[in-house]
Amino acid sequence: MKELIIPEAAQRDESSVEMIHVWIAERGLHASLKVGLYEDRPDIREERAWGRILADVAQHVADALVTSEGMDRDVVVEAIKAAFNEELQAPSSGRSGGFVVRH
Repeated sequence: MKELIIPEAAQRDESSVEMIHVWIAERGLHASLKVGLYEDRPDIREERAWGRILADVAQHVADALVTSEGMDRDVVVEAIKAAFNEELQAPSSGRSGGFVVRH
C-alpha cells in the first residue's frame, strides 16, 4: 500500500482530527470517513461542513496542480467544479467500493 504523509500541522496539533482517507483499490473508490464530528453542535450542519471540506480539498488539488504542473488555477478550479457536478448528476460508472464510518 502506498500511503501519503501526514501534514506537519496535523502532527503538531494535538487536537487535529483526520476526516477522510480515500483509496483506489480493487478498481473502486474506498473511503474511511469521520462523520458525526458536529453532532454536538446544532449550529453546524454536517452536510454543509462536508461541502466546505470537499471545497477545501478541491482548492488544495488546484494548488497542487498549479505548483507541480504549472496549470492555471482558475481553469483547474472550474474543471474540478464541472467534473464534480457532472459526476453527481450522471455518474460515469457504477459506484463500487465502500466506506467505513468512524465516530
